[in-house]
Amino acid sequence: MNDLTHFDESGRARMVDVSAKDVTTRIAVASGTIRMLPETLQRIRDGALKKGDVLAVADVAAVMGAKKTPDLIPMCHPLMLSGIDVSFSELEQETGLKIEVSVTCNGKTGVEMEALTAVSTALLTIYDMCKAVDKGMCIGDIQVEKKQGGKSGDWTREQAS
Repeated sequence: MNDLTHFDESGRARMVDVSAKDVTTRIAVASGTIRMLPETLQRIRDGALKKGDVLAVADVAAVMGAKKTPDLIPMCHPLMLSGIDVSFSELEQETGLKIEVSVTCNGKTGVEMEALTAVSTALLTIYDMCKAVDKGMCIGDIQVEKKQGGKSGDWTREQAS
């Protein structure tokens, strides 16, 4: 278990001590998708859902999700986030949306979990706001696209292949 940093020598979960690490600019980008009926996507475009502007609320939810990550993921460090950028686009091959979130901080540990939590929270918000008209929506493909900074350096999804 030595390569798994959130476990001690006896296999117990722990929060990693980052006090000896250098402060560097950390950036992580994550993405995810939600597939839906064409009518649901059209209602989102038209702002025709009773709960309001779906993407505006999902944008705020992404920011809140990133900021609340250490409250939800037990071993995450509370971080002073310096930037959160959220973007939405329509899927090309299917009917639905893709969300991409970039999270930045100057710190001693990465922000991948914050980016992933932001994406997940935004997608769940879209589901919540649209479920009255489309209970069959499908959330998926939540993943880190890239990370920058830190001792391990830069990484992109293309390197995972």
